[in-house]
Amino acid sequence: SLTFPLPSRHMVALALALAGGVASVLGVVSFRQARTTVNPLRPQAASTLVTSGIYRFTRNPMYLGMLLLLAGFAVYLANAAALVLLPVFVVYMNQFQIKPEERALSGIFGLELTVYQQRVRRCI
Repeated sequence: SLTFPLPSRHMVALALALAGGVASVLGVVSFRQARTTVNPLRPQAASTLVTSGIYRFTRNPMYLGMLLLLAGFAVYLANAAALVLLPVFVVYMNQFQIKPEERALSGIFGLELTVYQQRVRRCI
């Protein structure tokens, strides 16, 4: 009963999912090219601060990709409850994943990270 009509929802959902997949893959590729860890549970293992490629536009392309994939799925479902979960995902990821990662990276990269954070937004 929380579903709603959404014209062209399949096309919009596909576009969001594709954009999310591309953002995530580009993030992983940039990390692999820099030969640094992709593991989000071990930010302290980072050997390089990646600021090239997609990281020139967003500091978190993999998380942005996940959000776009979730948004695509929510649009596909055309369900209000699924759409409401998107901001919950953003808040959770910021609080429990991104902020701890940034603290760990700050200990490794210091001023270089600060300058990068001032230049590039977290998402877009």
